[in-house]
Amino acid sequence: MKKYAISLITLFMLQSSLFVLKAQVDVEFDKKNFKDDKRGYKNAMDSMQMGDAMYNQGSVFYHFALPHYLAADNFNPNSSTLNYKIGQCYLYSSFKTSAMPYFEKAYKLNPQVAPDIHYCLGRGYHLTMNWDKAEQEYNTYLQTLNPGKDAAKMKDVQKKIQECENGKELVKNPIRVFIDNVGPSINTEYPEYGPLISADESELIFTSRRPNTTGGQIDPGSGQYFEDLYISYFKNGAWTPAQDMGPPVNTDDHDATAGLSPDGQTLFIYRYKNGGDLFQTTLRGKTWTKPEHMNSKINSPYHESTISMAPDGRTLYFISDRPGGYGDRDIYMITMDVKGKWTDPVNLGPTINTEYGEEGADIQADGKTLYFSSQGHNSMGGYDIFKSVNENGTWSQPENIGYPVNSPDDDVFFVMAASGKHGYYASIRDGGYGEKDIYMITFLGPEKPVALSDEDNLLTGSSSSVADVMAQAVAVHTTKTTLLKGIIYDSMSHAPLEASIELVDNEKNQVIASFLSNSATGKYLVTLPSGKNYGIAVKAENYLFYSANFNLPDTASYQVIEKNIPLQSINIGSRIVLRNVFFDYDKATLRPESTAELDRLIALLNQYTRLKIEISGYTDNRGSQTYNQTLSEARSKSVVDYLVAHGIAAARLTYKGYGMGNPIATNETDEGRQLNRRTEFKIIGN
Repeated sequence: MKKYAISLITLFMLQSSLFVLKAQVDVEFDKKNFKDDKRGYKNAMDSMQMGDAMYNQGSVFYHFALPHYLAADNFNPNSSTLNYKIGQCYLYSSFKTSAMPYFEKAYKLNPQVAPDIHYCLGRGYHLTMNWDKAEQEYNTYLQTLNPGKDAAKMKDVQKKIQECENGKELVKNPIRVFIDNVGPSINTEYPEYGPLISADESELIFTSRRPNTTGGQIDPGSGQYFEDLYISYFKNGAWTPAQDMGPPVNTDDHDATAGLSPDGQTLFIYRYKNGGDLFQTTLRGKTWTKPEHMNSKINSPYHESTISMAPDGRTLYFISDRPGGYGDRDIYMITMDVKGKWTDPVNLGPTINTEYGEEGADIQADGKTLYFSSQGHNSMGGYDIFKSVNENGTWSQPENIGYPVNSPDDDVFFVMAASGKHGYYASIRDGGYGEKDIYMITFLGPEKPVALSDEDNLLTGSSSSVADVMAQAVAVHTTKTTLLKGIIYDSMSHAPLEASIELVDNEKNQVIASFLSNSATGKYLVTLPSGKNYGIAVKAENYLFYSANFNLPDTASYQVIEKNIPLQSINIGSRIVLRNVFFDYDKATLRPESTAELDRLIALLNQYTRLKIEISGYTDNRGSQTYNQTLSEARSKSVVDYLVAHGIAAARLTYKGYGMGNPIATNETDEGRQLNRRTEFKIIGN
């Protein structure tokens, strides 16, 4: 009985070995191998031939070949050649990791299936983060190359080996993040990518290929619908259903996201014109203007793809592959001079740009922190997202923002919110709605306790809703920025107003940015990087201007200030506080920082030549009443003297000191006393 049992076991093992051997036999498409299923063979060959017709046209057409090859593979899964080709099709698709099992099977069936099979295996292991196996396959492939004839291939493989080394280090030290799908209001079964957000995350604009695309056409090159721009708003803790932005933003051709100003009022669009150019449109009320082709200093005969506006509205960062750069595509900066003319673009240099491609520059609300994607630096594969900070005109060495945000595949077109709490990008992940979906990354503070049932959720994402994640967010990538936003409206009717908003560097007496509030809603948003003393001036036709002062030291952290601003029409009795008129301590001497505000008042008086005004001076309640009365009158006289010296007729001006009278805030706090120490002007004749 014992010998009989052993014989059965031996027979079973022999049969199993024969089964494995048979399963791994290379069965190519030859009719003699399929005598028992001639019809199935014919259908499979038809699929193979249709697939080959696409495949042989180059990698751009691999996606057309793939469904035909998969149909043939369903009939005969043991063809080494077919498995290799399917692997190649996946490798050039959005689903690159699906290539791995086909390359492995092709190699098992026939180790000589293709000269580059070890490279392909290396790519498959690389993309699935099997670093050691990837390096082993890359090194095996290296041995097949000729240093003389294959120098470019050798350089590529050596770079990929280094990427694997980079990947090992980055995965050892993952960053704490949630990576959450933004949900079905944004994402569909179709591709969504290229997200853009306003600085306060109140609106999201992105690119998608959907059946309701403008014109409804399908791109013959990709088999997908043409690109259109879509928009969604964050309201009541959720994103509204995305809407196609329609004409004139979208056309019957491809229209893709390229950049968005911090206030969400200026949108940049990529269109495939002249090799790839950038267009600009502005929101006027509820309507976007017809996109205009950007100037020739930005657009060139070469490819310009994305652009980012700095908070001053006068500096742009854009991507171009024009000659004279350091590699494939580089990041350039262009600025507007005092006359409103664009200067020549400047390459950001070799600290940022590499011999490989850079893409998706995103300058932050602080005006000096730059996020971008690069195939160079210490990428773990494809494009990785990097961060660099400009201090005193010098860019810091780019820092890889880490795993799991970055992966061995392309991670590109990333945008960071002004708060530094959230980033947005497109990715293909398990549980998504379609090919590419848009995800929000929440950066978690290292000391923030997070109640999770599974520690791995810190790395791989969670099932939390967008609203929950927003509530839990901690600004790891902190920006020293203040967001000033609100509504500008008529003080009497409360109707929203379109008004110009000037941002002034008080120390330099220089207007550093100018924006408009929305005419339909009155909404405005201004980003104020820390480290300056700012004057804000709001002006509209037939209204008195409004001014405010913000002193933001370099240590000031991120904050949001919501301030609704009523503008007073030009009528007798209307008055405003000149918040950016400053005096030396305990003196009536005007400080240089007052110049911009006083020049604004001069411009108003020159525009409305019949106006007569009173300049009024006020103090807090410190000191004697007599002293404060004298000081307030001397200060108001200093303002009048300045106006007269700059051409305003003395007959139109009076001045008066009110001392500690008419306080507008409590004198019990420093903040209140500061508000009470003020200079006003009042219309007394028109």
